[in-house]
Amino acid sequence: MAPEILLPLLLIVFLYVRVPAGTVSNRQRIFFIAGIVSALLVIITPIGARAMDYFSLHMIQHITLMMITGPLLVLGTPTSFHPKNKFFLAATHPILSWFTYAALMIGVHLPVPHKFIMDHAWAHTYLEVPLYLLLPYFFYFNLLDRNLTNRRISPAMAVISLFLMMVPETLTGFFIYTAPGSLYDNMYSLNDQRQGGSFMWAGSMIIDTVWMSFAVYHWIKSEEKKSHDIDAQIATENV
Repeated sequence: MAPEILLPLLLIVFLYVRVPAGTVSNRQRIFFIAGIVSALLVIITPIGARAMDYFSLHMIQHITLMMITGPLLVLGTPTSFHPKNKFFLAATHPILSWFTYAALMIGVHLPVPHKFIMDHAWAHTYLEVPLYLLLPYFFYFNLLDRNLTNRRISPAMAVISLFLMMVPETLTGFFIYTAPGSLYDNMYSLNDQRQGGSFMWAGSMIIDTVWMSFAVYHWIKSEEKKSHDIDAQIATENV
């Protein structure tokens, strides 16, 4: 049941339900619950249990946690949650979070790091999976904030950032899929390796399109707000 991962998730749920009323909308609750459920579906199910045996299942877990769970938890974050401590501000820095997210995604699938993780269960449990949960949250925090408040990046740059992230994501899947032989010392069958690569290649494009649509929507809403503010200012000056 992976208690070392399940218990921290349950703690997050416990803290979330204790958030004062009025700071979380029903829509945010739905996003949060969906995020937690998506994580559990690839951690405490057969997918999580066999993720170290099959590359395709490992990639499903990877894609779900990094590209679905993280963004959903961001969209479910209470409106009042904007920590000012130095670690969080550094971790969510638009440039730093982009590179750490991309480095994690590429790094864990390079032959040497991947083989080390698969040969040592503790590295998968205590390093890889927690990083799959934390770094995506930091990356998406400034990109999908529905409240458009206290942002450190403009809505337009959020769209560009998400678009640029498609490059390392899709190329990682592409090179894994098109590799003529095993990349991991025959740890998996070539067919399994190619299935995992195809999931990464095609899945990232589909999922990224969804989140870019969210970002574009936020961009449009921010421009509408600017237009309304300008119209209100002009009306005030004319009076």
